[in-house]
Amino acid sequence: MRTTAFRILGVSAALASVLFWPQAQAQQGTVNALCSTDAGWCEMAATEFTRATGIKVNQAHKGTGEIGAQLRAEAANPKTDIWWGGTGDPFLQAAEQGLLDAYRPAYINDLHEWAVRQYAMSGNQVGGFYTSTIGFGFNTDVLKKKKIPEPKCWADLVKPEYKGEIGISHPATSGTAYTIIAGLVQQMGEEPAFDYLKKLHRNTISYTRSGQAQAPEVAKGEVAVGVSFLFGFERWRHEKFPVKTASPCEGTGYEIGGIALVKGARNKANALQYYDWLMSPAGQAIGAKAGSFQTPANKTFKPDARIPSSDGVKLIKYDFEKYGKAAERRRLIDRWTREVESLPR
Repeated sequence: MRTTAFRILGVSAALASVLFWPQAQAQQGTVNALCSTDAGWCEMAATEFTRATGIKVNQAHKGTGEIGAQLRAEAANPKTDIWWGGTGDPFLQAAEQGLLDAYRPAYINDLHEWAVRQYAMSGNQVGGFYTSTIGFGFNTDVLKKKKIPEPKCWADLVKPEYKGEIGISHPATSGTAYTIIAGLVQQMGEEPAFDYLKKLHRNTISYTRSGQAQAPEVAKGEVAVGVSFLFGFERWRHEKFPVKTASPCEGTGYEIGGIALVKGARNKANALQYYDWLMSPAGQAIGAKAGSFQTPANKTFKPDARIPSSDGVKLIKYDFEKYGKAAERRRLIDRWTREVESLPR
């Protein structure tokens, strides 16, 4: 009787292993990702997701402009499954160009209205992942030593005392820089904005590939003032570097960071798991843990207290639909290259 019982148990165990083997396999494998937010967040998210699911994340960190170009080049044979983080305009352009897959998550009501709006605007191809505003970060020690006042307004940055003291990113590779240009165009009008950008160019010491470079440059005193998203400077301020921030007194643009599935993904099931995990409270909380202080899209958990509030910040009415178009981005960047970058400094 005992032998029969053991045989039954053995058969049952074997049957269970066969039945549950596909489910276990689904929790393994790989996902190929591209990430455009802070490198520390990219790396920590990949590590924590793998620990939670067993799925290996093959992930590269690049600027949104670079990734947009890469996805276009790989469109006939996609090598990427999911793209997340970084300014939303290039995501919207990729959606327009047919490079992304539609996905409207079941937890859409857990997200802030500004995140949901990105889904509606893109035919569910792009989700809103986080938000942050454009502003100035500056090294108080450097400014004090050089007897330069702390900038408070866009108008301050084009004054003679800031010549050679400003760092900003390049719009061809950086979504941050494009957001700055598009925001100024909407705020000032195109002709006045380009007149302003020409004056700003004279005071700019360098154009970096990524908009994430300004914060460490400012913190280390390599440049006095950086123009970028404010969240990037907050980490260095909290780590006791001589860094302060300011929101432009005239008003400023902002981003809604993107997340999207790539059309033709080879590992779509795993990409969906990574997507959902990144949008969950566990995934969204990784940003602050990694020292990246954007406002998360998921509203069902209490965000880190170090995330800067947008209360009191004068935000422009940013037209994501118009300035998220590929043709508009190309037109503005081409004009900037011809009329601004070509000028002597």
